[in-house]
Amino acid sequence: MTVYGIDLGTTYSCIARVGDSGKPSVVRNSIGEESTPSVVFFEDRFNVVVGREAKNAALRNPELVVSLIKRDIGKPGMTLDFHGTDHTPESISALILRDLAKSVEGSTGDTVRDVVITVPAYFGVAEREATRQAGVIAGLNVVNVVPEPVAAALYYGVLNTGADRTVLVFDLGGGTFDTTVIRLAGDDITVVCTDGDHGLGGADWDAKLADLLGERFMAEHPNSDATDDEDFLQEVGLVAEDLKKALSSRRTKQEAIHFNGLKVLTEVSRQSFEDITAELLDRTMDITERTRLLAAERGVTRYDEVLLVGGSTRMPAVAEALRSRFGYAPKIHEPDLAVAKGAALFALVESVKVVSSGNEEVDAAARRLGTSADAVRKMAAKKVTIVTPRAFGVAVVDDEDPTKEKMLVSHLLVANTPLPAENTQQYTTAWPDQRSIDVQIWEQAGAIASARPEHNKQIGQAQINRLPPMPKGSPVDITFRMDESGMLHVKATEVRTGKTATTEITIGDLTARQVAAAQDAVARLS
Repeated sequence: MTVYGIDLGTTYSCIARVGDSGKPSVVRNSIGEESTPSVVFFEDRFNVVVGREAKNAALRNPELVVSLIKRDIGKPGMTLDFHGTDHTPESISALILRDLAKSVEGSTGDTVRDVVITVPAYFGVAEREATRQAGVIAGLNVVNVVPEPVAAALYYGVLNTGADRTVLVFDLGGGTFDTTVIRLAGDDITVVCTDGDHGLGGADWDAKLADLLGERFMAEHPNSDATDDEDFLQEVGLVAEDLKKALSSRRTKQEAIHFNGLKVLTEVSRQSFEDITAELLDRTMDITERTRLLAAERGVTRYDEVLLVGGSTRMPAVAEALRSRFGYAPKIHEPDLAVAKGAALFALVESVKVVSSGNEEVDAAARRLGTSADAVRKMAAKKVTIVTPRAFGVAVVDDEDPTKEKMLVSHLLVANTPLPAENTQQYTTAWPDQRSIDVQIWEQAGAIASARPEHNKQIGQAQINRLPPMPKGSPVDITFRMDESGMLHVKATEVRTGKTATTEITIGDLTARQVAAAQDAVARLS
């Protein structure tokens, strides 16, 4: 059975597969588009609409439309109510995934079951696991969750040349941004380091442009209250996105903006657009510089390829900024489809690994790729090593606080450690006669790792109970292990008694029962 690659994007999503030609292709949706807007319209209790029509519905029923949900995936406790039913970011994402699967079934007749879903390289444990859960809720078997830059680089072909090289991937999508350095040596594909901001993306450029259009309208009609009207803001937002795309090929464009019978015809130049969004572009360049410095510490001082990924890299200012600031000559080709197509190739590699021991299956895979069985086995031998996207640790009492009320975060795994990774540290109990030990598990939230709790977020916990009263300072060993898929395993051991507590971090605030309930809720929606 074919394993499909899915780019579950913040603003647009698409699904791809490797066909009989051996080349990846995107499966168009029911209205013939290669990319589907990641927008969901809850029309009523029993029906949802995903994609272009849902995006259009935002003009009429903004309170029933959800967009940019990827920015909230993995946030514990978050729910949105529609028609009396609570929906989580995971279940809403599942509706998008289900729609992509239906597109395949409608156009090819194939049933989509096994999938590889991509995530931004800078996604932490919470977001990665929540993405996996979204796939499960959609009724899919998530074979793997792969970083977007690895998928994109695979599509660009740099992972298949056989030559040793180093690649910098600049990935600016609709709602997330990250930069990733990938080293290729023989069959080893290693992520050297990654950095980014999953609250920064093309939607922020759209918002700046929408603000400009709103300001120009209000300048001519100051008493209209247009910018207090949700319908006006929705319409201006859609106009802004189209205008941004137009200014990637045009230097100026006129737009007509309407509200309550009033009209403003305004011209926007590419230069004025670049001026009002310069701060956003500077942020991407600063993150790129941070990534370069970290890569230099790890021995990477030159790049054989610089790849642009994500539809927002079509803006001419992006390539120009990389040229002027770093001297790069980046490559760009189908930036909004590269991730999905690369995911399809990655999915094929994963399926080949499963069947690589059987000659008949290998021969079949070779025929699909138009290559030899030896080449297929070599593909199966490829090893992809990713890194910890952030630092992970436990909450400890601040020894310098005489009240023992302040906490700090002690990181056991630092960001950009190659996976699998494991580290054990010994801590001690803070109070006399403790009969239980709470282990709070935290993840770096800011750009730079910090011990201050406000620069981290709690993602899980474990507890050792029923201990005999222990003296203050009793030793506790804590082990953090993150496997190749990015799953974090935590083990805490009270050394004197040998009692342990273990946990695999359950992310997104969804238990197995809640995932099952979400599956049922999604299945009831047509």
